[in-house]
Amino acid sequence: MFFKKLMVAGWSLACLAPLAGAQVPIEEIARYPAMSNMSMSPEGDTIVGLMTPPGNKGDEQALAVWDLTDEGSAPTLTPSNERMKFIGVEAYRNGNIQVVARQAWTGALAYCGEASSVTGATKTFVTKVYMTDKTAEEFEEPFLRAGSKETYCDSTTVQGGIAAELPFSDDEVIVRRRSRDAQYLEYALYNMETGRSKQLYRENDVDVAGLWDLRNIELLTKERIEISDGSYRFTTLIRNDETGEYEEHPKLTYTAGNRQKISVAGRDEASGKYYVVTDQFADKTELYFYDPVAREYDDQPLFSHPEFPVSGVVLGSRASNYNELIAVTYLGADPERYYVDPEWAAIQEGLEAAFPGKKVRIRDYSDDMSRILFTTSSTTDQPAYYLLEDKKTPRLLGATKPWLDAHELSPTELVYYDARDGLEIPAYLALPVGWKKGDPPAPAIVLPHGGPWSRDIANGYSGGDEWIHFLTSRGYAVLKPQYRGSDDFGRKLWLAGDGEWGQKMQDDKDDGARWLVEQGIADPDRIAIWGYSYGGFAAFAATVREDGPFKCAIAGAGVSNLERLGNLWGSDRIQRKFQGRTVDGMDPMENTDKANIPILIYHGDRDTQVELFHSRDFYNGVKDKVNAKLVVIEDMPHSYPWWPEHFEQKFSEIDSFLKDTCDL
Repeated sequence: MFFKKLMVAGWSLACLAPLAGAQVPIEEIARYPAMSNMSMSPEGDTIVGLMTPPGNKGDEQALAVWDLTDEGSAPTLTPSNERMKFIGVEAYRNGNIQVVARQAWTGALAYCGEASSVTGATKTFVTKVYMTDKTAEEFEEPFLRAGSKETYCDSTTVQGGIAAELPFSDDEVIVRRRSRDAQYLEYALYNMETGRSKQLYRENDVDVAGLWDLRNIELLTKERIEISDGSYRFTTLIRNDETGEYEEHPKLTYTAGNRQKISVAGRDEASGKYYVVTDQFADKTELYFYDPVAREYDDQPLFSHPEFPVSGVVLGSRASNYNELIAVTYLGADPERYYVDPEWAAIQEGLEAAFPGKKVRIRDYSDDMSRILFTTSSTTDQPAYYLLEDKKTPRLLGATKPWLDAHELSPTELVYYDARDGLEIPAYLALPVGWKKGDPPAPAIVLPHGGPWSRDIANGYSGGDEWIHFLTSRGYAVLKPQYRGSDDFGRKLWLAGDGEWGQKMQDDKDDGARWLVEQGIADPDRIAIWGYSYGGFAAFAATVREDGPFKCAIAGAGVSNLERLGNLWGSDRIQRKFQGRTVDGMDPMENTDKANIPILIYHGDRDTQVELFHSRDFYNGVKDKVNAKLVVIEDMPHSYPWWPEHFEQKFSEIDSFLKDTCDL
């Protein structure tokens, strides 16, 4: 693999001149971030990331490396080549840098991977994990298992990567890679200097690796997945310190039927207890201590939030603070941290005081905490990367999309409304730029997320949601309903979506449109629905739903055939039983004769997660009944990262559809 290296002298991302105008131009939204994926080495001597090369119009990304030992020096950039594009990067100890790159590929998968129903040649991607150093002159694939059995999937499956860096070793890491027979994952102790490895653990049909002790390099927990009484049973096994055997813990067990959340997040070395995030005792997940000897939870949670679910813990990752509890994380309007450690709490408070009104997120820190890499952002301010050195004035490294900061953008807030059956639905609301209460009702878009077992956050994909800015700058109000079936807003809301595709789940979107009208925000005759993936299903469902509130629909990579989806839910047999069993309700493909509103459908031709037939079949079923258009986007996969040309094409089509066909 060959890349061209160049030095960027005197180039400041903060000085990029934005374009003016009320509407955010599509090309500004579509272009790659000027800076993203930033991380810092544990020694604090290197920062790496992805950047747009100087003079580039925003359709290319380069690997950027800062040598912090050379004060004031500019980053060295290595652009992607014509075939393989950089999509991720991470800094490790001793100048080691892990780089992830991807390129389009077409070949026979023979029923492996996500494209489990595809025969013949499949359009997909090859993803590679490379290691390089600060010079970025040579790129190697060191984690490939020597003598691995060649399979049809090898060309598209990531073969290995660093699973954990060891805080007490200068040159060793734990790597995760495919086994020699390519059937399972295995973990190995890998020496970055010599290239030698020692196998630590190999997964099998029922046991998968859980939590590692990085001090003693031992696997502390496993998860066992097996069928019991006709249902999949998920059991946590914990290593007995005295015998070395892994023992089942019934209180850390759940089934696909009851679907409780039990996640082992870490271990407190002083007490031997485990941090467990669970919803066994409340609607929303809480943080508990679990004693593996007594096999009991503590009587009270270690941390809970009155409104939002706990998501995990932040533990010290350096030799000086290994496994010390730094913070508890929870999912509010955005992911949040509650700092427990006094020193870190003081640092966070100081940074928040220096950047009022901004969300401050600490990304990385050096072993001695003399250097801290952090970001600031809000729903209207693009994430900016800063370096704090010796607790002095932070130094701006650059922003993700500084050209957007010149535009007036609309903030996003978390709101709640009641569904018709009384269930409270969270939602994210963004008003048209400049719109204020008392103004005439505006056109509106209801924008359901994908999943459906996921949720939105206020700051969008990386801080500042391009979908929101695209719409609100064009005069649309936007509501993102966290409909029943959404995850991480509580167990009640999550389970309420089981078997309700196109039914009560769809009611929640309709009721969101009704709420917008009741609040005086939306004109009832100018509301559309736009969704991607599961959100695309919701748009299909809206198209065939009689007496709905929407004037038109936009479906991106949507599911249209529930029967085929339930049978082919992902490539994982466990996921099919776990989530596929909940997929039931109104099937849009069985109701195409009821289509009653115009629809724009777009789908990537390299989508192996939701296959193209879903969109094509639905389009063919409704095209003679309503104004319908199908756009197949070349080389677009189902999920991020998408190329700028993908954004440009779909946003251009959507812009025209909303104005010309939908007449909003």
